[in-house]
Amino acid sequence: MEFSTPLIPATLVRRYKRFLADCLLPDGQEITAHCPNPGSMAGLADAGMRVWLEPNEDPKKKLKYGWRLVEHENGHFSGIDTSVPNRVLRSALEAQQVTELADYKSVQPEVKYGENSRIDFLLRHPGLPDCYVEVKSVTLMRQPGLAEFPDSVTKRGAKHLEELTKMAQQGHRAVMLYLLQRTDCECFQLADDIDPIYAQAFDVAQKNGVERLVYSTQISPTGVTLGAPIAAV
Repeated sequence: MEFSTPLIPATLVRRYKRFLADCLLPDGQEITAHCPNPGSMAGLADAGMRVWLEPNEDPKKKLKYGWRLVEHENGHFSGIDTSVPNRVLRSALEAQQVTELADYKSVQPEVKYGENSRIDFLLRHPGLPDCYVEVKSVTLMRQPGLAEFPDSVTKRGAKHLEELTKMAQQGHRAVMLYLLQRTDCECFQLADDIDPIYAQAFDVAQKNGVERLVYSTQISPTGVTLGAPIAAV
């Protein structure tokens, strides 16, 4: 997935009201950018961080910049846009780049299922059970190299696991796919201290046949693509 408009560097001044971020452009101008991430963004929203913004000329948008990346001091990147994982994964699924799911040729996004829910992707292929895939963006790192999810309490995430569990119980494939939107992590685990209810829901889901996949991403100011599988601990 390539960004539709070339990104420009900036310095984060502050993030506030969840969806707003004041930034300094290289010419010294201070602007307000849209922050497409409702989560806590722990460790990714500190004043002075180098960030990358996507400008736009859309007259329908009040804000002319969208915050896309954080560039860390070690040269690694984190993606903060929670819509990116679905776009990245859709391209990868359609290209059969996810090894565990490569046998499925039909990829349908945002399909209604369960109780007032939508699955991120419904995969189908003759002779195979339908496969329900839920995607989560992972950006939290509290220990070097270890990515964790979630970064805050997520009742919605627990509900998604319950819906996947029901699909698995009905004989379908159900997959919880965690996509790491940062390039400095080599392994993954659930942050059960942050949201023990989510962790419990995951344990129940896994015991009922819900599969867990964890993948890295390759991130740069040019775009984001699917990386290699990541080990879960």
